[in-house]
Amino acid sequence: MSDIDRSRAQQLMREAGIDALVLFQPEAFRYAVGAHAGVATMWGRAGSAIALVPADADAPLAAVVSDHAAPLVRRAAPEIDLRCHRIWIDMVDLSGVETIAQVDDAYRRNNSGGPRPETFDRAACFRLLADLLRERGLTAARIGADLEFMPAADFLALRQSLPDVDWVDGSAVLRRLRAVKSEREIGLLRRAATAAEAGLVAMAAAVRPGAPLGGLSSAWKAGAQAHAAKSGFSLSGHWDYISVGPALSDMAAVVTPGALIKADVGTLVDGYSSDGARSFSWGPVSPLAADVFSALEVAFARGLEALRPGNTFGAVHAAMLASMRGQGFSEYYRGHFGHSVGGGVGIEEWPFFSHDNPEIILPGMVVALEAPFYGEGLGALMIEDQFLVTSSGAECMNSLPRTLRDLSAD
Repeated sequence: MSDIDRSRAQQLMREAGIDALVLFQPEAFRYAVGAHAGVATMWGRAGSAIALVPADADAPLAAVVSDHAAPLVRRAAPEIDLRCHRIWIDMVDLSGVETIAQVDDAYRRNNSGGPRPETFDRAACFRLLADLLRERGLTAARIGADLEFMPAADFLALRQSLPDVDWVDGSAVLRRLRAVKSEREIGLLRRAATAAEAGLVAMAAAVRPGAPLGGLSSAWKAGAQAHAAKSGFSLSGHWDYISVGPALSDMAAVVTPGALIKADVGTLVDGYSSDGARSFSWGPVSPLAADVFSALEVAFARGLEALRPGNTFGAVHAAMLASMRGQGFSEYYRGHFGHSVGGGVGIEEWPFFSHDNPEIILPGMVVALEAPFYGEGLGALMIEDQFLVTSSGAECMNSLPRTLRDLSAD
């Protein structure tokens, strides 16, 4: 099932003056079509999976996929207008076949025989796209492609294959579409956030003097995976940035009395990544660390007050930076204080809570708000939570206290 709001897509495309979006990035294909793009995308080239999203909200979606991925796409999205190309994987339906002598007949019967390309045939994919555009009356249209993803060589070939199309960058339209999440996407991000937080609980239980950083990472992963399994879902990935002690890059660090422990972590559910962070210690921290964390708490609160629909992402950044300035940090500069989260290629998605960002905060966005501080010789401190923007404010998807928690006191 597609996650695109077709009505909003129509509005955004009309505002941008484009007649359709043609999407090549595997994550964008999954978003548009509602099914994974298939193994041919492993090459990082454009063409093996293509989604066509017409500006007309009543026009059906269409896609170009490999013959290997086609059965999955048909099951997941039977309403999609689907065109198939051949890839390197040889396969045949042998239902009812009992002897080798019958195998060739099965190839011919299923139209699956003949030479296959080394990986996939980009030119063949673009010809199938041309067929779709011709059938839709879009051969001379103004079409947006996700050029933030597309390799330059592939875009040159696309323009040569479809020279009458007015190709423009549709990345901004795609980003704005993806920033507001569907109910399905929100559900995936909720699950991911709860798994990551369960991992933090498991990690905190493993903290003790002498515990190595790598052991804390393993405890976090095990806790997150156990929560997912117990809750009836699986993780498609996970990541963690854990630091222990005053040397920020010391991956061999062990827990010592008073050492800061920062855990910035996330899990992925069906490709959708959560993002959150907490700070811990074993025993009392230095007065400087306590003062810095106190400032971060106030800044986070100011940012949360500004996190409401109708406000701008830049206003949140301004509120948090002003808070830090007001508490004596006149040289503290932070490029962003958080970002959207979702199913993109990286952990951090646009839009960002960055300086003068005019993008409007909208209901349905899922964002991570963060207040970090990195001090070599002191350690790392961070507060980060994930929020769903609602019509009246922001709903937190996390439940752990945002305090700097002394685990020796538990």
